[in-house]
Amino acid sequence: MTQLPPPMQQLMARIGPVWGTDIRGHSQMVKDAYAPLLAAASNDGISVTRNVAYGLHARHVLDIFQPPATQNAGAHLGVVVFMHGGAFVRGDKQASPEIYDNLMFWFAKQGYLGINIEYRLAPESAYPGGADDVALAMAWLHANAAAHGGDPAKLFLIGHSAGGTHVASYVFDPKLGYSGRYTAGAVLVSGRLRADMSPENPNAEGVRAYFGNDTTLFDQRSPVSHAACSNMPVFIVTAEFENPLLDVYGIEMAYQLSLTRRKAPRYRQMRGHNHMSVVAHFNSGEDALGREILDFFENDC
Repeated sequence: MTQLPPPMQQLMARIGPVWGTDIRGHSQMVKDAYAPLLAAASNDGISVTRNVAYGLHARHVLDIFQPPATQNAGAHLGVVVFMHGGAFVRGDKQASPEIYDNLMFWFAKQGYLGINIEYRLAPESAYPGGADDVALAMAWLHANAAAHGGDPAKLFLIGHSAGGTHVASYVFDPKLGYSGRYTAGAVLVSGRLRADMSPENPNAEGVRAYFGNDTTLFDQRSPVSHAACSNMPVFIVTAEFENPLLDVYGIEMAYQLSLTRRKAPRYRQMRGHNHMSVVAHFNSGEDALGREILDFFENDC
C-alpha cells in the first residue's frame, strides 16, 4: 500500500485492526477515501455499455467495458467477469460511482474485455440462485462475447465476498451440475466459502437468508466441502483485515485444494488491506494484485 498517499495509508492502518467492529461503517470510509483517486484515473478510450440483459429478471443485467479500438481491432480478447458481494442480501454492480467500475476499467486498460454482472439477491433468490445467475451470465457470454471483441474460450471469473461464494459454487458444487462450464479460471477474493451461523459472523442473517434455515445443510452447500470436484485453476485471495472468518475459510479452501491436487493453488493475503480495499484499490495506482491475477490468467489457466 506504499503507493497510496500518506493519509490513505494512515486511514487503512487505523481501521484495519478494528475492521470487524463496524464493517459497514468502515467499508463506507474506504469507499469515500478511494473515491477521489478512482475519479481522477484516466479511462480514456474505454467504451462502457450499461445494463445489457443476460436473462429475464430485472437484475439479470451486465455492463461491458471494451478496451480502446486500437487494442480491440481484430483481437480475440480475454474476458474478465466480475461478481460483486453484499452479504447475499444487498449490493449492486455499482456500489458507488467508482466501485466496482474500477476493476473493469483496470482490466480493460490491460487489454481485456471487462464484464460486471448484476444478479438476484436473497431472500428472493436463495441457494443455489447465485450460482444459477453465474451460469446464466456465462452462457450468455459464451454466445455473445465475440460480438464485443471477446474470446469465448477465455472467460475468467472473479467473485468478491458473496460473489466469491456464488462463483465457487458454480465451479465446485457437484449437485448444481455446472462444473464451471465455459470458465478458463476463477479468482475467489474474500469469499464466504463456508456457510456458517457462527456468533463471530456479523452477516449470519444474510447467510441464513441465502442458504436457508436448516443449518444441517450448510456443510453440503459450502463450496469448501467440494474442493475435490473440479480441477479448474483457482486463485484464492484474502485481505489481512477480513470480515471475521473469511480469511480462515480462504486458507481452508487452499488446504483442501492442496490435498486433492497434491499441489498448492495460488494463494495471496493482501497485507494492509481490508475486505473492501482489496477490490477498491484497483485503478488507483496500486496494481500488485492485478498484475498477479493477470499472471494467473496467462500462465495458469
